[in-house]
Amino acid sequence: MTKFTVNDRPVQYRLDPATPLLWALRDASNLTGTKYGCGNGDCGACMVVVDGEAIRSCLVSIAEVEGRYVTTIEALSRDRSHPVQQAFVAEQAVQCGFCTPGMIIAVSVLLRKNSDPSDAEIDAAIRNLCRCGTYPRVRAAIKRAGRVMRRQETIAAAPPPGISPEDAAKNVPALTPPE
Repeated sequence: MTKFTVNDRPVQYRLDPATPLLWALRDASNLTGTKYGCGNGDCGACMVVVDGEAIRSCLVSIAEVEGRYVTTIEALSRDRSHPVQQAFVAEQAVQCGFCTPGMIIAVSVLLRKNSDPSDAEIDAAIRNLCRCGTYPRVRAAIKRAGRVMRRQETIAAAPPPGISPEDAAKNVPALTPPE
C-alpha cells in the first residue's frame, strides 16, 4: 500500500506501486483537474506540485511519491481567488481549457519562487504545450499575477468566492441563454 498526502489529506492507494501518479489521482481519487495529455512528459497537462516543485505526474509512480505532499489544481484555490487563476481569466489566457490546470500549477510554483520573473525565466519554467496557442496571453497573465503577488495590482476577474456555477454563468454573456 502506498501512502502520501494529496491536497492536505493522507491517502493510501492499493494499486501497483508502479502506477503513474496521474492515474492514481484521476482514477482512484477522482481528481480529474490533472489532465492526461501525452503520457510521456512533453505537454505538461498533468502537472502537479510535489513537495513544492512542479512535476509531470505521468512520469512519476506512486511509489516515488511515498511519504510526500502532492497538490493538484483542485487544492490551489477552492474559490478561484489564487492570483494566477484570476490573472488567467483577466488576460483571457484560457481558451479550450485543457492545458490550463497544468499551466496554472507550473506558473504558481514559478511565481512562489520569483514573483517578478524575466521572459527567459518564464520560458525556462513554463514548458507546457497549448494547442490553442495562447502563449502571449499566458505570458501577460504570468506578469499580471506576479504584480498581484507583489501587491502592485489587484484583480477580480473570475467569479467571486461563493458563487454557484449557475450564477457564474449569468455573469458570462457567452453562457447566458438568449431572452
